[in-house]
Amino acid sequence: MNSIRSYKGIAPQLGERVYIDESAVLVGDIKIGDDSSVWPLVAARGDVNHIHIGERSNIQDGSVLHVTHKNKENPAGYPLLIGDDVTVGHKVMLHGCIIKNRVLVGMGAIVLDGAIIEEEVMIGAGSLVPPNKVLESGYLYVGSPVKQARPLSEKERAFLQKSSDNYVQNKNDYINDVKPV
Repeated sequence: MNSIRSYKGIAPQLGERVYIDESAVLVGDIKIGDDSSVWPLVAARGDVNHIHIGERSNIQDGSVLHVTHKNKENPAGYPLLIGDDVTVGHKVMLHGCIIKNRVLVGMGAIVLDGAIIEEEVMIGAGSLVPPNKVLESGYLYVGSPVKQARPLSEKERAFLQKSSDNYVQNKNDYINDVKPV
């Protein structure tokens, strides 16, 4: 069965040079920007709202991406919006939130409905971002629930772009070199 599927007549739209691992499942209203990658065992469902992943972003192994439906109390619902140059670590859960540009979401983190992660933020592994929480640009956040730990160093800010760049190279290698056996 194909791992990229339409739902109610809406199919995922992929930009140029996108890598989607064959074990990942993408369903419905999902847009993925150029040079982004979706790694093994990712599940992304754009069924009751939409998912947008920007350019040069990577969604790593075992992550789950979902949305919240539109309703009377919240007419727009909660789509999932991921910016450019975002690194989403292994086994991350993103649900109906906004992740802006140059963000690193550490392994096993959970980000819930209505949360907004501003540009240039690092979220520590295993952290929980509660609903509607705003994480201010330029800081490391850790814990469950997250707390602002400290400002990012210049080296850490540079790493946000470097991480994205590394995954662009990784996905290029996979596009060129991974073959079924």
